[in-house]
Amino acid sequence: MAGYRLSGPAKADIVKLLAWTERQFGEAGRVRYAALITAVLHDISSQPDRVGSILRPELGESVRSWHLRLSRERARTVTGIVRRPRHFLIYRMEGGLVVVGRALHDAMELVHHLDAEKSWE
Repeated sequence: MAGYRLSGPAKADIVKLLAWTERQFGEAGRVRYAALITAVLHDISSQPDRVGSILRPELGESVRSWHLRLSRERARTVTGIVRRPRHFLIYRMEGGLVVVGRALHDAMELVHHLDAEKSWE
């Protein structure tokens, strides 16, 4: 299993989406979404090119996306699961590490939120 690293923008995206989730769905909703993100990070770091991931050449070499709904069954908590996750992670392999560039809402235009030429620090 490869490790993973979250870029600064990915960390900020996750903080924002968890804060929004808590405002909309309460603490239990935030806990469910956080568990889902954790499951996703495990899934993509254990098999970055897993079935369901989408190669995103418009965002750079070896860039992939993974929609959170694809991991929801592995993210059950005592209060249930996230019924309709609306986010995905954009990531790529760098050496033996999965680097997550962004965590974006699925209605966003990808090319406006991730520059293929910039570093994912």
